[in-house]
Amino acid sequence: MTFIDLSHSFEDEMPGFRMENEDGTVTEYTAEIQPFFTHEESESHYDGEAAFEVTEVTFQTSVGTYLDSPYHRYPDGRDIGDLDIDELVLPGVVVEARGLEPGDELDVDVLPTDRTLNNRAVLFNFGWDDHWGTEQYRSYPFLSEALIDRLIDENVGLVGVDTINIDDHRNPSRPAHTRLLDEDVFIVENMTGLDALHGESFRLFAVPIKAKQTAAMPIRAFAELR
Repeated sequence: MTFIDLSHSFEDEMPGFRMENEDGTVTEYTAEIQPFFTHEESESHYDGEAAFEVTEVTFQTSVGTYLDSPYHRYPDGRDIGDLDIDELVLPGVVVEARGLEPGDELDVDVLPTDRTLNNRAVLFNFGWDDHWGTEQYRSYPFLSEALIDRLIDENVGLVGVDTINIDDHRNPSRPAHTRLLDEDVFIVENMTGLDALHGESFRLFAVPIKAKQTAAMPIRAFAELR
């Protein structure tokens, strides 16, 4: 049995996202990881016979390789804790989307016509994980509205991308998040390693912790080759 890791490492000061403030300044968001208490600090609690570290992690849930629930877009949508495991472990299809430039739109003709996409995890390999941690990663290709509509018509279960956003950040209507999450089609962003899945039959595992009242959550995404 072979597994392919599709997640970026979750670490202190990892690449995150930016938000523009009302005054025009930009705030960077990331993860902060530090000891809550160290082995040395805990040793006295165990008479010097044992020692443990407890780690403290602070982050916004839309960092790293993460899953969006419908609640991310819709106040009445299901949150991360409401999602069932069998909705998050799905047969997968990887779609070739490499060779595009930042700002390019991916159209419907990339979808395979020789296999069903019903209840599949459809993963778009733009090759953008090569730019992870660089300024270029923030400018990226994205799914066209026609492609979004086709994915819904095909009744896919999940859509994944190896970019920071499935939508064009210049479009405030966010059509992919708006349409897919309205149909309970989950979204995974910031994937990596999709090159290894071309020509393979696989299942995608995209399972977060069971967090209530949570819109999104980092995951350890991986593929099981079959």
